[in-house]
Amino acid sequence: MSTIRLKNIRLFANHGCLTEEEKIGSDYLVNITVGANLVKAADTDQLGDTVDYVHLNRIVKEQMAIRSKLLEHVGRRIINAIFAEIPLVTEVKVTVSKLNPPIGGDVEEVSVTMNANR
Repeated sequence: MSTIRLKNIRLFANHGCLTEEEKIGSDYLVNITVGANLVKAADTDQLGDTVDYVHLNRIVKEQMAIRSKLLEHVGRRIINAIFAEIPLVTEVKVTVSKLNPPIGGDVEEVSVTMNANR
């Protein structure tokens, strides 16, 4: 099993339970690690034989654009979309981090990490 990782995908979105979060929005970081058998890609040197990280980035951007109250919900949608669109992927780990969350304190970020296997 091999892995491909996208680190610190930076996005702006309107997730959260508070009305202010829906209206104002916030900055987010998303990290993804996917597991897949990449032996064929290593042999053929062909994009069609691997997991295209451009495709992974597109999935993250599409799912982050859909408003959710909970980061858990966004994380699950990202995982489900990756499994639905990229059959080669057998494992997904995704971390969604909200930067400077409005929680009444000096907190750099809050994060939710979710893992799933096909």
